[in-house]
Amino acid sequence: MAVVTFFPELVRAFLAEGVLRVATAKRALEVRVVDLRDFTRDRHRTVDDAPFGGGPGMVLKPEPVFEALESLPAEERGRLLLLSPQGRVFDQAWARELAGERSFTLLSGHYKAVDERVLEHFGPEELSLGDYVLSGGELAAGVVMDSVARLLPGVLSDFESAAGDSFYEGRLDCAYYTRPAEYRGMKVPEVLLSGNHALIERHRRKEALRRTLERRKDLLEKQELTQEEKRLLAEIRREDEAAS
Repeated sequence: MAVVTFFPELVRAFLAEGVLRVATAKRALEVRVVDLRDFTRDRHRTVDDAPFGGGPGMVLKPEPVFEALESLPAEERGRLLLLSPQGRVFDQAWARELAGERSFTLLSGHYKAVDERVLEHFGPEELSLGDYVLSGGELAAGVVMDSVARLLPGVLSDFESAAGDSFYEGRLDCAYYTRPAEYRGMKVPEVLLSGNHALIERHRRKEALRRTLERRKDLLEKQELTQEEKRLLAEIRREDEAAS
């Protein structure tokens, strides 16, 4: 994959730590960092200019962006994504989709906007982290790279950890506990200490459904539940009614 930016050291800092360092060290993920300033022609290495028609803010110039993207071979550029607050909101399903891509490129937006001719010519998909604005796309690029890297084979020592994360199956994950079994009078649920793996799995699936129902009911409304999940939800509702 590639990241097109004019803050290359910030992107490289993400790649030097944590799961991204592991992914690149194992060559599960290869990232080419493309510096937009390498494609400027003036001594100030200018990548932005004032918008035509006036108004506040600056616009990312088309020349360096066009040339930076064209410097990448088509097979290396792959799927092109512009990091922009106007895009579709990034989610776990999209991370899984990108993890299956042979290659993709992240174009870090900056300033007020990217010159619209970039969008017209290259037709990138626009990707947003949410309904807020960052000063640049590099932070978003770090989020996307990290979420994709942890899904690549061989990166995590225990892939089941990623497969059980919130949103991997379209819902939130359950609560987890570790030693000690009792702390300041607060005890770990007995079922987790039972050694009965079938009961533990059922408990965790039920509590994941409970947490999703309480915090993100909208996720359940988008899913086709299994018969077992429907039974567990019915149990949860009966328990909630009894408690109230």
